[in-house]
Amino acid sequence: MPVDHYENFPVASFLLPARLRHPVTLIYHFARRADDFADEGELPDARRLELLDGFREQLRQIERGEAPREDLFRELAPIIDEHGLPIQLFHDLLDAFTQDVTKKRYADFGEVIHYCRRSANPVGRLLLHLYGATEPRNLAYSDGVCSSLQIINFLQDIEIDYRKGRIYLPQDEMARYRIGEAQIARGDAGGTWRPFILFQIERARKMLQSGAPLGKILKGRVGLETRMIILGGETILRKLHETGGDVFRHRPVLKPLDWPFMLYRAVRAR
Repeated sequence: MPVDHYENFPVASFLLPARLRHPVTLIYHFARRADDFADEGELPDARRLELLDGFREQLRQIERGEAPREDLFRELAPIIDEHGLPIQLFHDLLDAFTQDVTKKRYADFGEVIHYCRRSANPVGRLLLHLYGATEPRNLAYSDGVCSSLQIINFLQDIEIDYRKGRIYLPQDEMARYRIGEAQIARGDAGGTWRPFILFQIERARKMLQSGAPLGKILKGRVGLETRMIILGGETILRKLHETGGDVFRHRPVLKPLDWPFMLYRAVRAR
């Protein structure tokens, strides 16, 4: 199912060393295609789960030393072997996309973070393995950045996700601020919506800042790319804040003029 996607953050961009662009692109395509199985089109849930199981089986074939049937996995296999990529991280991503199909609400922030640990953090950890920078400190910083970016994406896509039957906002916090699903359905940013979303924004910002040192620890073009990704998250949060969290009328996105400014800041921050 070919789908065009808006992306907040550079994927295997020219900022990366050339030797890493192909491996990063393969990881991205794996995650993107699996995410599309869970997210896009009008497929019944049972068919979505079958497609995800098909990806699982091809990962198992790689683990067994067998030749996978799809080109994507045949290209991934030597990358996994050459860089010692933990194949469990790919399985974690598939588990998260399966959860997108089977779980539509999140009782509290702990459940949201548990989802992020499988939906976003594995990507950062895979990249650190490619970069040869898997010190525990770096992994912790990466998890902070990746989880925050996932939450930022949830905030951007509140309305989009609701149309797909999902709400990633913690249910207990919605109740605390007296936010009901009917308000999301109406696209209503009134009442207590603003303080509710500002609370979400501030927490995501603190998480992003907690991982920001990674952008200076990683050197050269890898560090520059990392700083650009972090600045992309900061920019989306700023835009969310400026509209009081009215994602219904002002969904924040990165625009062409944002990128040169982000690049300037990323270069100066090294």
